[in-house]
Amino acid sequence: MRKIYFLLTLTFLTLSCTEEIKTTPQDGIWLAQLEVMDKEILPFNFRWSKSGAEGYAMEVFNAEEVIPITDITLTKDSIFIRMDVFEGYIAGVYNANEITGSFIKESLDRVVPFNAIYNQNERQFSGETGIPNSTNVSGIWETEFNNDTEDYYIAKGIFEQQGSKVTGTFRTTTGDYRFLEGKMSGDSMKLSAFDGAHAFLFTAKVTDSTIDGAFYSGNHSKELFTGIRNADFELPDADSLTYLKEGYDAFDFSFPDAAGNMISLSDERFKDKVVVVQVLGTWCPNCLDETKFFVDYIANNDTSAIAFIGLAFEYARTEEDAFKGIARLKNRIGVSYPIVLAQYGTSDKKIANEKLPMLNHVLSYPTSIYIDKQGEVRKIHTGFNGPATGEKYLSFKKEFHTFLTELVQE
Repeated sequence: MRKIYFLLTLTFLTLSCTEEIKTTPQDGIWLAQLEVMDKEILPFNFRWSKSGAEGYAMEVFNAEEVIPITDITLTKDSIFIRMDVFEGYIAGVYNANEITGSFIKESLDRVVPFNAIYNQNERQFSGETGIPNSTNVSGIWETEFNNDTEDYYIAKGIFEQQGSKVTGTFRTTTGDYRFLEGKMSGDSMKLSAFDGAHAFLFTAKVTDSTIDGAFYSGNHSKELFTGIRNADFELPDADSLTYLKEGYDAFDFSFPDAAGNMISLSDERFKDKVVVVQVLGTWCPNCLDETKFFVDYIANNDTSAIAFIGLAFEYARTEEDAFKGIARLKNRIGVSYPIVLAQYGTSDKKIANEKLPMLNHVLSYPTSIYIDKQGEVRKIHTGFNGPATGEKYLSFKKEFHTFLTELVQE
């Protein structure tokens, strides 16, 4: 697969040698499209603009979310767009009105065809008919993915429809599926999101009471789902899913930091403090949401009696690349707490559980372990429901602040 990346790069560079830069992509709104499975198109919009004397910037839009991208290189007519935090990048060729290339994640051997057109300011999905809406999807949906398979899981669909525009997300026991945005056309709903780590497309047929569809993640995964309206549906309590196994009375670890120092909870820095341990991956958007939340909490509260530490489980192929990813996350987001490397080469949760054998399972990235001043595990929170989940996110913020305050005052 690395040969493919080399050939793609060589192609773009060869094309770029045909002439000197005569133009740049035009400032303004662009429509990007990724080719996924079943001839489906995953669209998203972004704004391109000049940044400083010679730099460029993008803002990717998903409903209320705005994702800045600043690591952009133009070389003659080739373009490289590197995500600010995540490993993925877009490589291609361009002119003033079009960009053509691929969205690439090397560590996972994934290449998704990419195209973008200037001056189109709304998502355009494959197969749009323009048929008037036959239903309104607004509300709560009790949803099942991969029914009758070993990969079965449940979710809570939360949508709001105004005219033909639909926004919302799916919450699961391990997190949410980002800020989704799309359209309803007749009885057909399509929603998409691109955040630089994941490319999500949901397609579904909707009636007043049922939903039946497919979930595409890039061009490597497809999951079928069904749902029913249920305003009272709730997911299992996120504080009950992960716990210490019988026979263990404490949580501990010993993993290296970038300098090669082995870090564990027995270190002096954690003595007599409330400790929040974050199990994360730098490739994980829900982990990014949680990291931003922790950074904001630290900046706006007295945390002299609290210590945070991250345990990174990375799919980067080498230890060096894994630490580069950690450094990129810390620098971009302003993370002041240590993040050590628990695993690299895979993010497989079963293997991760071998590194943390005291847990009944590593069900989700992220997972947060709350430990009191005496070293007792007081709570383990599975997943993270970020800003896309609205009221759920707001209630979590309040509960988090209250719980940490109680632990500090004990």
